[in-house]
Amino acid sequence: MPHATLAASRLPHSGIREIVDLALSATRPVIRLEIGEPDFVTPRHITEAAFEAARVRVSYVQTAGVPALREAVGERIQRTYGVAAPLEQVLITHGAVQAVDALLSAVVGPGDEVLIPDPAWPNYEMQTTLIGATPVPYALRQADEFQPDLAEMRRLITPRTRVIVLNTPNNPTGTVLRPEVLAGVVALAVEHDLLVISDEVYDEIVFEGTHLNAAALAPDHVASVFSFSKTYAMTGWRVGYALVPAWLADTVTRILELETSCVSSVTQAAALAAVTGPQDAVAHMREAYRARRDAAVGVLESAGIDLVRPHGAFYLMLPLPDGTDSRLAALDLVSAGVSFAPGSAFGRSTPNHLRVSLAASEASITDGLSRFLAWRDAGGVRAGAALAGEGR
Repeated sequence: MPHATLAASRLPHSGIREIVDLALSATRPVIRLEIGEPDFVTPRHITEAAFEAARVRVSYVQTAGVPALREAVGERIQRTYGVAAPLEQVLITHGAVQAVDALLSAVVGPGDEVLIPDPAWPNYEMQTTLIGATPVPYALRQADEFQPDLAEMRRLITPRTRVIVLNTPNNPTGTVLRPEVLAGVVALAVEHDLLVISDEVYDEIVFEGTHLNAAALAPDHVASVFSFSKTYAMTGWRVGYALVPAWLADTVTRILELETSCVSSVTQAAALAAVTGPQDAVAHMREAYRARRDAAVGVLESAGIDLVRPHGAFYLMLPLPDGTDSRLAALDLVSAGVSFAPGSAFGRSTPNHLRVSLAASEASITDGLSRFLAWRDAGGVRAGAALAGEGR
């Protein structure tokens, strides 16, 4: 009988989807704070551009993307971050996930190593594993405000290391890397001749300060990945883009051709309208996320919970007492009427945290956190710790 490859068979199931599935099948209403999807609708001028494109013609287009869109996002990168983004280095992808996958496939092979943040979006580890390479986590600890330890990262680099993955603003922590930390990571990559894959899909959702683009520090050693999904509430449209070093662009383009031929022409028309049209919706959503962040932090700090205040994205890491199993806690909380993603779904450094998604209304967030506090005060945390001790 045919069988799956060893690498494919090692892919874990998503700890986030486990909670999603449970919340969807619950017999009572559940306040959904586990999923990282904007609750806003795609701005109207974007959908209208897609309708018009569909009426004119739907067809195959260039693998690397429609030139008008590549030029527009290249101009956006250069205008915003001061880094050159010529057309031949800008690639349109089927969401940011394809960009990350294609970049890893281009430079990483079996037996290689990839440094990934921990906690992190699970796909980094899954994509690395599927290639046959080894994911090497570098810890982001609450005690360090979820900033990486550069000395620790240096120790993790070996002759087999090929890539360092960065994600700022970070999912799941909401952390924005400090400028000196970002510069230090890029310097490590230059010193060891590594590629940095800089996941910057939340670059427009920064609450304090400004987002810094890693490619501006070392263009030949950094590939920056962006997405329309979070910025414009376009998750289902599936369109992202990447600024790729000149030496790598053609190789990545050939991988994109293999994977999808091209991104939908209708989707690209919508993306072009998004990046060239009014940006007031982007500012409106960012301010809504900021208000939700402030409300969530206020509720939790008033309850005596010591947490790291997120400065970007739309997530917050909610710490549980030491010894609490976040998966068991998340499962139990669904029965209490609120769903969170367990910290264990994102790596090994946050086994006793829950990720709170701020991509829900402020009322839902405050109500959901109130249900969490009631669960905690009723002994839910102690029960979770006891179950963890039993190895269940």
